[in-house]
Amino acid sequence: MRVLIVGGVAGGASTAARLRRLDESAEVIIFEKGPYVSYSNCCLPYRLSEAVDETDKLVLMNPAQFASQYNIQARVGHEVLSIDRAGKTVRVKDLAQNREYEEQYDKLVLAPGADAVMPPVKGIENAKVFTIKTVVDIANFYGFIKGEDVKQVAVVGGGFIGVEVAVNLVEAGYQVSLVEAMPQILNTYDYDMVQILQKEMLDKGVNLIVGDKVSAYEDSSLVLESGTKVACGAVVMAVGVKPASGLAAAAGLALNDRGAIKVDPNYRTSDPDIYAVGDAIEVSHGITGKPLMLPLAGPAQKQARQAADHICGRTVRNTGYIGSSCIKVFDYNAASTGLTAAQCEKAGIPYDIAYVVPQDRVGLMPGNCPLHYKLIFEVPSGRVLGAQAISKGDAPKRVDIVATLIKFGGTVDDLRDLELCYAPPFSTAKDAGNHAALVACNLLQGTFRQVRVDQVRELVESGACIIDVREENEYALSHITTAVNIPLSQLRQRLDEIPKDRPVYLHCRSSQRSYNAVLALQSHGFRNVYNISGSFLGLCFYEYFNDVTQKRAPIVTGYNFN
Repeated sequence: MRVLIVGGVAGGASTAARLRRLDESAEVIIFEKGPYVSYSNCCLPYRLSEAVDETDKLVLMNPAQFASQYNIQARVGHEVLSIDRAGKTVRVKDLAQNREYEEQYDKLVLAPGADAVMPPVKGIENAKVFTIKTVVDIANFYGFIKGEDVKQVAVVGGGFIGVEVAVNLVEAGYQVSLVEAMPQILNTYDYDMVQILQKEMLDKGVNLIVGDKVSAYEDSSLVLESGTKVACGAVVMAVGVKPASGLAAAAGLALNDRGAIKVDPNYRTSDPDIYAVGDAIEVSHGITGKPLMLPLAGPAQKQARQAADHICGRTVRNTGYIGSSCIKVFDYNAASTGLTAAQCEKAGIPYDIAYVVPQDRVGLMPGNCPLHYKLIFEVPSGRVLGAQAISKGDAPKRVDIVATLIKFGGTVDDLRDLELCYAPPFSTAKDAGNHAALVACNLLQGTFRQVRVDQVRELVESGACIIDVREENEYALSHITTAVNIPLSQLRQRLDEIPKDRPVYLHCRSSQRSYNAVLALQSHGFRNVYNISGSFLGLCFYEYFNDVTQKRAPIVTGYNFN
C-alpha cells in the first residue's frame, strides 16, 4: 500500500507514524511545503519569552529521523500542486530544485492545516506585519523585534494565539497592545468568566482594547474605528484562521460553506480514497451533533490516528469533539470544555449554571487560592453540558474531569458522586466539581433560587434589597454600595430587619454562607429570597475591567480578589 500525506505537522506526521506502526510494509511519503516537519506549533509563542530558549527546539523530528526511525520519507520544501483523482496521482513541486513531478497513491491523506486570516486594513502594507503559524514565522518575528530593537507591539485578535503572543511579549519586556473587535477575548469562555483574564492582562500591563476594530495603519500606529491610535513598531495579526483547503477544492472534494473539507466519521472525504484530518476539516460536535470547525492540536492527533486505523482496515468509533482547551494568562490558569452558556442560548438548549468559588486546596495549605468554577447543565435533565475554571491553581485538572464526564453522557448527579483523589496539598475533600454539582442538584430540585453576577449592577441601580451576610470586619473593608450588612452569625436575631414584601438578594464572599442564609430565611417563612452566585469575589472580578476601561462608577466601595 502506498500512502501519500500532504502536510507534515500535527495531523500529517501523526498519521504517518500510526500507519507505520500498523503496517511495516506500507510505503509512506509526507510532503511538506515548509522547511520543517513535526514541530510544536502550540509552543511557538513561548519562544518570545525565552521559555523555549532556542528556535530549533521547536522542531520535534527531521526528515532523517523519520527515515531512520520510521522508514518514512518526509520531503520538506515540496508543495503538492494538484490531485488527479481519476489517475490517483498528485503533482508535486520540489521548491529547492524548481522541478515538478508526479507520484502515485493508493490512499491520500490531506493535512494542510489552516492559513492565518489577513483582514483588509488601509495602509497595512506600510507596517511590519507578522503571523504566528510556523517555525519560520516565529523565527522571523523574533529576529525582527530583537534586531530592530522594537519596544511596542500591537497584537490584533484575542483568540488563543493572540493572547499567548501578548502574554509572552510582556514577559519578555515589551509594551503590548491587544485589540479585539468582539466584546471579549477568548470566546471559549463566557463573558462573566473571561473578565478574570481580562483583569489579569490589564494588571500585567497589556493595553487591552475590546469592542473596537482596526480600520487603518498610519504614522506607525494602528487606527481603530473609535479613533483610538495604538503606537507600534510591529503588528501581529492573530484574528483567526481559515482552512487551507484550496487543493481539496481544486480536486472537487466536498467543502462546507466556510471552506472546510467535509469528511465522514472515518475521516474520508467525498472521495473514498482520500482522507483529511486537522484544522482544514469539519467535524461533529459531541454534544449537539452539529458540524463545527475545531483548529486544535489534540483533536488533530486523534483524527490522524483514526484515519490511519481506517486505512489499515481497523474499526473507527468517532464520538465527536467537545472542544476542551486550556490557556495560561500570566499567573492564571484557565480551562474550558463543552458548551458555554452563550452557545447554549444560541442553540436553544435550556440550561442553568452553578458558579462556585471554592479554594483550590485545603485553606491551611501554602499557596491555596480561589478557584472560579462554572458548571453548565441542561434543564431539567441535569446532563452536564460544559465547564469553565480559572485559578492561579490547577484549573485544567478540574475541567478534564468534566470533559471525561461529558464524553460518557454524565449528569450533575454523576459529577456530585465522583470519587476524586484528595489530599490537602492537592484539593479539598469536596472538590470544585463535586461542589458545583451539589449546587446544580439543589437548583434542579428547587431548593433555592439564584441571580448571577451580571445582574447585580441592575439590582443596585434599581434600589433592590441586597444583604451582605459576611462578618462586620469583612463588610467594613469593602462592600456593594447599597448592601445592608446582616452577618450570618446575627441573621436569626435580626429577622425583623428583612423585608418580606419584596425580593431579597443575599451574598457573602463566595456564595456558601449566603446559601445557608437563604435556606434559613426560607425556613422562617421568607419566600422571595435569592442567592447571588459567585458572590462578592465573582462580582469584583466581573465589574473591574469595565469599571477601569470605561471609567464608570463602581458598585462596590472597594474590590476584593482574594
